[in-house]
Amino acid sequence: MRYEAATPEEYIEQLPKDRQQVMRKLRSVVLENLPEGFEETMNYGMIGYVVPHSLYPEGYHCSPELPLPFMNLASQKNFIGVYHMGIYSNKSLLDWFVEEYQKQVPTKLDMGKSCIRFKKLETVPYGLIGELCTKIKVQDWINFYENAIKNRKK
Repeated sequence: MRYEAATPEEYIEQLPKDRQQVMRKLRSVVLENLPEGFEETMNYGMIGYVVPHSLYPEGYHCSPELPLPFMNLASQKNFIGVYHMGIYSNKSLLDWFVEEYQKQVPTKLDMGKSCIRFKKLETVPYGLIGELCTKIKVQDWINFYENAIKNRKK
């Protein structure tokens, strides 16, 4: 599902009532735990957390006019998704997350490369998502991103 919204608040207001509370809480958890330097915005039709051009002027290599993406929250047709580029690109972080998820959540982990899907809204592990947010600082993400891009070009 794609919502047209200029702000995270507008995005959440457009959601079905049962999802608004979950998205508000997820957004609050992310904002409370995301390291300094990341900026909240709307991108790709979702609530996004990015490295702003003021910290990384080069922007996203696919579309340099866009800031460097890091994390997104979205209400999709059948789930709420948390998209976290760190778990996609860092195997040790992915392994940590999978292990902690299994300890904390009674339902099976439903996950793609960077997308954590929550079909049962009552099982969203807010504390775990908050802890995940703290694991990568802005400069660490920039360094990882630059190394990955440079290695891809070789």
